[in-house]
Amino acid sequence: MMAIKTRLSHVDERGRIRMVDVGDKAVTTREAVARGEVAMSALARRLIRSGQLKKGDPLQAARLAGIMGAKRTAELIPLCHPLPLTHVGVEINPTRAGYAIESRVRTSAQTGVEMEALTAVAIAALTLYDMVKAVDKGIVIGPICLLEKRGGQSGEYLRIRRSKR
Repeated sequence: MMAIKTRLSHVDERGRIRMVDVGDKAVTTREAVARGEVAMSALARRLIRSGQLKKGDPLQAARLAGIMGAKRTAELIPLCHPLPLTHVGVEINPTRAGYAIESRVRTSAQTGVEMEALTAVAIAALTLYDMVKAVDKGIVIGPICLLEKRGGQSGEYLRIRRSKR
């Protein structure tokens, strides 16, 4: 069971934002899995699945964008440490309402890859939106969440998956 912290790690005693010093932490293998959903119209789903979108294959573009996004997380999120990622995988699977996006990110480093996994999902979802917006401006992105985390001081985290109603 993980201990609950009572103080935010990115805020110092005086309330100022700071980057956490991970210099004394051990280098360990770390992994995170995140998931998100993109809901869209039946027309948009049909055009994607039949390969009829003018911009090309939005699923391949979104997968590549997710991988690239994970690699650039430290440039996008102000207090994230740049990490040497050893693996970034992005899977995009059809659902009844659109697509589910899942990313798995690994590293051997002094801090975890939760933000990289979440960023991969968010960037993949935004790319999917961009590729399909010409035929459906009502696309909805979310929820995006962390499913799993392994490694580091806080140990393992597994989100309880609830069945859909």
